[in-house]
Amino acid sequence: MYQAILFDLDGTLLDTAPDLGFALNEMRRVRGLVPLPLELIRPQASHGSQGLLQLGFGVSSQDPEFAPLRQEFLDRYEDHLVEDTRLFDGVADMLAGLEAQNLPWGVVTNKPARYTEPLLARLGLASRMACIVSGDTAGKPKPHPEPLWHACQTVGVQPGHCLYVGDAERDIQAASAAGMAALVALYGYLSQDDRPDTWGAQGHLASPMALLDYLEQGA
Repeated sequence: MYQAILFDLDGTLLDTAPDLGFALNEMRRVRGLVPLPLELIRPQASHGSQGLLQLGFGVSSQDPEFAPLRQEFLDRYEDHLVEDTRLFDGVADMLAGLEAQNLPWGVVTNKPARYTEPLLARLGLASRMACIVSGDTAGKPKPHPEPLWHACQTVGVQPGHCLYVGDAERDIQAASAAGMAALVALYGYLSQDDRPDTWGAQGHLASPMALLDYLEQGA
């Protein structure tokens, strides 16, 4: 039924929260603030610098201090890009399963290419992927559908024959607007306030390997 599988990155394929959290806590440390526990950081990791700086310093993107804080955060993160970042348990086997079925797969993330491309290369994933669409690749980030359309054009598959997997509501919104089916990665960075059953996805994955079961069932 599906001719390509597309994934969000942070919170779906990769557990990047430890390295993102390290950068945030380093900023807090130099300001005399206590570090935040990973349990607090993890649910914000899918929301990038905006969500993490809101958590760490109570600033929004509209605050004048946001821009310099964001730049400092990104610089610190870049210096520790793949210290403790890992594939979620089961992702390696799941990707191998897709490849065994000759199903192309790729990433559509809001993470800027400055971090996405070296991160995937250093983890040995980039050469296996049919596409890498970063947050600054297509001009508009998710929840706009343009990044997903760009991925479809790159892979050479119509949106209706693609499946997108993500762990945030904007992932499902982007897929719906792009005209493709979507699944929620429940093992990702969801918070207690998230209500994935209301997002309109076609299904939910309790683990990465559950994707192979979903595909086998022909859902």
